[in-house]
Amino acid sequence: MTRGRIRAVSGHARFAIEGWQLRAAAPGSITEPSALPADGWLPAQVPGTAASALRAAGAWSLDGPARRFDAEDWWWRASIALPDGPGRDVLCLGGLATLADVWIDGAHVLASTDMFLAHEVALPAGAREIAIRCRSIDPTLAAKRPRPRWRAPMIEHQQLRAIRTTLLGRTPGWSPPAAAVGPWRGVWIERRAGVEVHDLRLHATVIGDDGRLAVDAAIDGVDRDAGTAALILRRGDDTWRAPLALADGRLFGALGIPEVQRWWPHTHGEPACYEASIVVDDATIDLGPVGFRTIAVDRTDDDFAIIVNGARIFARGACWTPIDPVTLAHTPEALARAFDQVSTAGMNMLRVGGTMVYEDDAFLDACDRRGILLWHELMFANMDYPEDPAFLALVEAEVAQALARVAARPCLAVVCGNSEGEQQAAMWGAPTNFWAPPLFHAHIPRWVATHAPGVPYWPSSAHGGAFPHQPNAGTSSYYGVGAYLRPLDDARRSDVRFASECLAFANVPGEAGLPGGPSAKVHSPLWKARTPRDLGAGWDFDDVRDHYVGRLFGVDPVALRYADHERYLALGRLATGEVMAQTFAEWRRARSRCRGGLVWFLRDLWPGAGWGLIEAGGAPKAAWFFLRRALQPVAVAISDEGTSGLAIHVVNDRGTPLAAELELGAWRHGASVARATRSITVPAHGAIELPAVALLDGFMDLSWAYRFGPPTAELVVTSLRVDGLVIAEAFHHPTGLPAQREHDLGVTAVATPVPDGAMLAISATRFAYAVQIAVEGHDPDDDFVHVAPGATRIVHLRRRPGAAAALRGTVQPHNTHVTTKLSVLAPSSETSS
Repeated sequence: MTRGRIRAVSGHARFAIEGWQLRAAAPGSITEPSALPADGWLPAQVPGTAASALRAAGAWSLDGPARRFDAEDWWWRASIALPDGPGRDVLCLGGLATLADVWIDGAHVLASTDMFLAHEVALPAGAREIAIRCRSIDPTLAAKRPRPRWRAPMIEHQQLRAIRTTLLGRTPGWSPPAAAVGPWRGVWIERRAGVEVHDLRLHATVIGDDGRLAVDAAIDGVDRDAGTAALILRRGDDTWRAPLALADGRLFGALGIPEVQRWWPHTHGEPACYEASIVVDDATIDLGPVGFRTIAVDRTDDDFAIIVNGARIFARGACWTPIDPVTLAHTPEALARAFDQVSTAGMNMLRVGGTMVYEDDAFLDACDRRGILLWHELMFANMDYPEDPAFLALVEAEVAQALARVAARPCLAVVCGNSEGEQQAAMWGAPTNFWAPPLFHAHIPRWVATHAPGVPYWPSSAHGGAFPHQPNAGTSSYYGVGAYLRPLDDARRSDVRFASECLAFANVPGEAGLPGGPSAKVHSPLWKARTPRDLGAGWDFDDVRDHYVGRLFGVDPVALRYADHERYLALGRLATGEVMAQTFAEWRRARSRCRGGLVWFLRDLWPGAGWGLIEAGGAPKAAWFFLRRALQPVAVAISDEGTSGLAIHVVNDRGTPLAAELELGAWRHGASVARATRSITVPAHGAIELPAVALLDGFMDLSWAYRFGPPTAELVVTSLRVDGLVIAEAFHHPTGLPAQREHDLGVTAVATPVPDGAMLAISATRFAYAVQIAVEGHDPDDDFVHVAPGATRIVHLRRRPGAAAALRGTVQPHNTHVTTKLSVLAPSSETSS
């Protein structure tokens, strides 16, 4: 039995099992709990892993010597102490990694071979002790099997394809060496009295303007003749209720809501959720949030466009990674902060990829409530998987459980079969008939149709076209701009339709996130050990970043690293941010055929220059701030269209038309050479493009395309104003980014205290590029900001919990040697109130 969407049932009690202990053993050396020695045990937390227990005990860390957790057997044990009471006691195991056995009082009660499967076992009366063994996977890896038809070079052992476990910790080129072994999803006891519901299926649909939630489930513990049941939905002060039928051990029916409030991605509208529950006699069954929206994927003419409620959505975001790669878990505070960063950055989609793990209900709830679309991948990646009956049966059970947890969740946009499976086969040279295995093209689609009806299914993250990773058809892992070192205009030339992953760079963190601390150097062994790489390649992602440092700033990154390491790191931070922002600006313009892009890794797995936009400790990197400005629901951008001049692009994802003033300014040698304003209207869920020169009274070669003399302008800025306030800005540099540093830009930085921190006003008489803000105890809402000549930029500084209210710090544009200290104004009575 599986609980799926069931959160809690009144009359059922949950009891934690406490006092867990852990010890290691040589593979196969101990086969029964009775043979376990009395010594050598460490305290352990469950849920948790062998690595997390050793880390907590100070016996291992990611900074110390490596330990191969897969090479040992690991045992957990704990005493069971339950109060007396009525009901049936059930041992619940949320997930065991990976080849696991469970004993109760010495009796073997469960064998599990899939870390992603949850289990329930009836607990004998008077049970006193539980023991869990997670066996070494090495004997299974060594077992003789048919050779795979292609290889996945990033994966440590090709026969991992036969074991249902995560690839995290088993991909030496990019994930920390902390393979998950143990009861990672928790072990607890439930005492169930009265009604029990299981095998629950929910299906939310929209018909016309009305919503409908259908429910079907198996039910025990109720009198089918005298029992009553109802489905209830709540939103705010409103409640809807419909009776459910009870017959043949099942509960079923539907509830309709006239003129239902539809769920939207937060960039396009309100993510309206309803709280669902079932009442059976006196028992209430909490089902958590549900939502109503239509979802589809337009595949016309090689397209891949996600359509929500009839509107095409430009899906943008990143690929999710576990916040703690050792426990594969998160605290509520860390999860909330991560989703704050996702939504604040203007992202509206997260991809949980096949190299990771299925995320928990708290993550799914956050997607629903925050309006974040979910690309939900099944846990398969790159490899040639078996298709024997036993393996298929195991996978079918896994898929059924995984999809039961996302049923009726409005965030669910796509169920994807695997990560880069087809691409890996093609790139390895496998013939085309191997690219589409029946597992992903026949079996899983059928199971998805059963357990997640109406949700689009996509067989692989890179799929479509003459070869799977062809960017201009379907979805692709797009690294033309990035690992393949193509120029930035390749984002347009490749005609990318949907980048299910893209823009992987070794993004340099701030000083606190550097491996080894602020004095870390790029070629230190620790730095290089944590720089992502493709195994067997003669380059790594530091090299990719350095290539674009040279391309964008006109410097030799190797020579710069020798001469001025701090400047080298600074330009590295800016280069990846510039590349990402310019690429997404290209993809969002009105004439682009791109329908979305997901950056490869939202967050680093461990401290260092990883792929993440956010450091392992949770602080955003420079690239996150650049993307934050590029991905907002209302955004403006400038593109160089060659001899057609500069084009201005305005995007409005909101559900209402945008009426704004579009301003254009141009400067040469710090002096204004052009200024113009025009009123514009952008339709709801729409975008417009207009020539920059259309705002002027005559022709100006703002792009310096004709070259009839010196550049007309070195800086072009366009701004959107609504009610006098700037809501979006874009900066273009016809002669290239400002790589040289000037002495004095006339920068001032004035902070005005407010209850939660301060409002910082940054002004400059000349253009200030990528102004970096450093204020003790405070985090800026925006950073690496640009300030146009004569302009002022306002940034909200938020005080960290427990930090002093004193405001001390500096701002540092990256095109000057001068650091400016903050001055502080006393708050006005109006501000204080």
